[in-house]
Amino acid sequence: MRKPFQGTWNIIRFNWHFYVGSVVLVLLLYFIAHLSSSTLSFYLISLCWLILLASIVSLLVSFCVYDLSKLYRLDWLEKAGIQEEQSMVNIHAGFDETSVLLRKRYPDAQLTVLDFYDPIRHTEISIKRARKVYPFFPETLKVSTTNLPLADNVADHIFVFFSAHEIREMEERIMFFNELRRILKPSGKIVVTEHLRDVPNFIAYNIGFFHFYSLASWQKVFRKSYLLVQRELKHTPFVSSFILVKNGASS
Repeated sequence: MRKPFQGTWNIIRFNWHFYVGSVVLVLLLYFIAHLSSSTLSFYLISLCWLILLASIVSLLVSFCVYDLSKLYRLDWLEKAGIQEEQSMVNIHAGFDETSVLLRKRYPDAQLTVLDFYDPIRHTEISIKRARKVYPFFPETLKVSTTNLPLADNVADHIFVFFSAHEIREMEERIMFFNELRRILKPSGKIVVTEHLRDVPNFIAYNIGFFHFYSLASWQKVFRKSYLLVQRELKHTPFVSSFILVKNGASS
């Protein structure tokens, strides 16, 4: 079970360099403000408050998304038609919080866990820190985004929680989702959970929202991968889950 404040604490400890940098910048600006004219001092002090406010807002939103919401309870998967005793594939980019939750919720399902983390391509320090803290789910397979080591039409359900955006090149993302379509059964479903590059996430994470992709960008990837969005579930104004089926499958 997830612990209280686990999501927010993960944000802080895996990205502590951002918060340390913000504190150092605020202290530097505050020091310069006291050596400056009254007009310049006013703007510098205002900038200090803006930086502090942005950090506080991002943590509050993270708390709402990762701790207060029911996202990690996985109850919402019932709306997606996820059933017991079916084959499931959970795919992540080096940081896996969900495989143990899926195993707990669906103990009779055949669960395969794939990790496409590549230290050469995925250079974010936060992922490296997370990998040191969270143990690997048993029998996790290291894979390439463009060549998943699974046969065609083997998965009833595929889950991609907060990881597809780590594939930074559009063409590689399309190839990845083509692989997901290949291994998905004709009646299967893909669940993709992501923040979007939109107004709510800009308010929450300011320039950090550039790390996400827009709804239009995701729709383009799905379309070029011959996948249809059967349903979009909003967990908060900041997070969406897309339920995908093969193009031509019954909705």
